[in-house]
Amino acid sequence: MPTRVHEFSWPDRVVVGTLGAPGSRTFYLQVRAGKQLVSIALEKQQSALLAEKIDEILDQLFKLEGNRFSVPTSTPIELVDNDQLEAVEEQFRTGAMSLGWDPTTAQVVIKAYPITDVDVGGDEESFDEVDPHATEMLLVRMPVGSARAFAKRTREIVGAGRPACPLCGYPMDADGHTCILPED
Repeated sequence: MPTRVHEFSWPDRVVVGTLGAPGSRTFYLQVRAGKQLVSIALEKQQSALLAEKIDEILDQLFKLEGNRFSVPTSTPIELVDNDQLEAVEEQFRTGAMSLGWDPTTAQVVIKAYPITDVDVGGDEESFDEVDPHATEMLLVRMPVGSARAFAKRTREIVGAGRPACPLCGYPMDADGHTCILPED
């Protein structure tokens, strides 16, 4: 069966957002170009790692001697996007992802594949592993300014969850928290 590719080369919008209350949020990577809208579910950790790795790529490019790309060190104000997710219809739940740089278009490239039985093994290094038998994938190319804005927003969304307990560091629920401190 051929792989169905949801491809966005110059998207109008690329964001991570959530649905649900802190503690039971579902994270989504949502991409829109014109009337085409795709939402894929992510884990919180995948979202955080994606933002971290995008910033690493952009920071390396910025520091690269002879770099011909105009890489912003912070989010351009005109690219800040604090709007809610649009109508969410989950296309798939993300398993493996890959992240790269395309110097021919000066864009960060994200590839996301649906979760498979292979992904369930608990291997945390699956960020760059690609399932050759995937029947669906999301391919997003975004320019450096949009990528910087995406990473900033994603870090803010990830950090907006339940507050951490000042004593034990575990998340506190709105309906209570039992703090178990380690014994000295």
